[in-house]
Amino acid sequence: MGIKFDDNSVDASGVRDRRGRGGAAAIGGGGVGIVGLVIYVLISVLGGGSGVDPSLLFPSDGSVQSQADDSGDLATRCNTEGAIERDDDCYLVKVYNEINEVWTADFTGQGETYERPALTFFESAVSTGGCGRASSQVGPFYCPGDRSIYIDIGFLAQLQQEFGAAGRYAQAYILAHEAGHHLQTLLGTEQEMRDAQRSSKKDANALSVAFELQADCYAGVWSRLADDAGNVSVGEAEVKQAQAAAAAVGDDRIQEKSTGRVDPESWTHGSAAQREKWFTTGRSSGDLDACNTFA
Repeated sequence: MGIKFDDNSVDASGVRDRRGRGGAAAIGGGGVGIVGLVIYVLISVLGGGSGVDPSLLFPSDGSVQSQADDSGDLATRCNTEGAIERDDDCYLVKVYNEINEVWTADFTGQGETYERPALTFFESAVSTGGCGRASSQVGPFYCPGDRSIYIDIGFLAQLQQEFGAAGRYAQAYILAHEAGHHLQTLLGTEQEMRDAQRSSKKDANALSVAFELQADCYAGVWSRLADDAGNVSVGEAEVKQAQAAAAAVGDDRIQEKSTGRVDPESWTHGSAAQREKWFTTGRSSGDLDACNTFA
């Protein structure tokens, strides 16, 4: 079936394009490189969300992307014929549009107001509005301080190759997961989880796992609601891409790949089975209330 959108128009408002601004260190330049990142990504990639400290791994010279953006140019290009199918950034902006449309409708149906997150594209490193400086090497992340999702598309492609999270709909899952962290901020879950972690240090990792699995479940709920409403219609092959992506970044698989051993006590995101299960739970139910991973 492939991926079918309700229309091909792209709205780049809310998107900040900070790529090509110069001054940022190249990926891996003088640092740990993509191979070494396999270990670091254990605690950050595809779901670091607000659990990541984005001040880690910023360029050693302190350089970051400038605050200016080229979102106007992005909007023009992404509204040309074939741009969504051809260009990853245009595809992700379109998914971002549909994420916001679906959650706006869902919140409105519950008598609530949905505030959309910002989406920022950058290269190598960026200065966030609420989480300090961040390198691409933390992977895609959400910053609750400025309610923004940050993505280096080139580095995202490398990570997909490293961990076998292949496919365009896998990218949609990644973006929807980060938007899931935004929902947790809007609903107060993020603050409650942080407070609980401060109150019980021994439960900090378990709470982080529940937090990340809930974002996986929220991504699944979005997938179902978007499909049902015709915003983003997909087939079984695309659902399997998202499930495979969720499983590929399970803590156990990353630990096995990077260190050759598995240590459940150190997990912060959940096992491959757990991540796939909770995405599937959300996809099957289409209901945020089915995502109580803290129970």
